This record gives sequence, structure tokens and C-alpha cells, in this order.
Amino acid sequence: MSTRSCPCGLPQAYEACCGRYHSGAAAAPTAEALMRSRYCAFVKEDAGYLLRTWHPRTRPGTLELDPRMRWAGLEILGTSDGSAFHSAGTVEFRASYRGGSLHERSRFERVDGAWVYVDGEFLP
Repeated sequence: MSTRSCPCGLPQAYEACCGRYHSGAAAAPTAEALMRSRYCAFVKEDAGYLLRTWHPRTRPGTLELDPRMRWAGLEILGTSDGSAFHSAGTVEFRASYRGGSLHERSRFERVDGAWVYVDGEFLP
């Protein structure tokens, strides 16, 4: 994988992958694409994007990201629904960071046609 590939793990360059979602040039077409773009936003410390793509019902007022956190990779373990034909979906993933990993099943819904993160359940 080249150093120019997107942090989300797909082989495209950041600008052609999650960067277009972060800039607002495009909207994530699936729950998995949104999940990947949100992981990438954590890597890039883009709290604004994370808040914009959080469901209004569960969105925190502010989001403080730890600049010392070093994300090391994303593995999609499974998806359920979350395509263009669904109004909700789940994505199970493992996000690795220096010193450990986070295993979560995240729930996503569409709000005004756009995918947003609702909440997640941490898994062992």
C-alpha cells in the first residue's frame, strides 16, 4: 500500500476517497463508506466532520480529539444493510491504534437522505 493511499484502508488516494466526503464535495453512499470516512476523520483530527456526520439525536455538543492518538489501521469485520436501498445499517469494525485496538458495532441511519452515525456498541 502506498503512503498516498487513504487512511481508511482502501487503495485510492485520500482526495479521491474519504477526502471528498470530508470536503463536502460528495456524500458517503453507504453506511460502510461513512464509517470509513469517520475513521479517516479521527486519523486526520477532523472533529467538524465527525460532528456533521453524527445523528442529531445522539451528537455531543463538542468533541475533543486526542492529538497523541496514533491510529494504525481499519478492518471492516461485517456489514448489515446500509446500502442505497436501506434507511439504516450496521458496520462492525476493528480500529487499531498504537497500543491496542477498538472493536465496535456501529449503527447508522439516514437523515434527510444522508448517512449519519447513531451510536456504537463496544465488543470484546
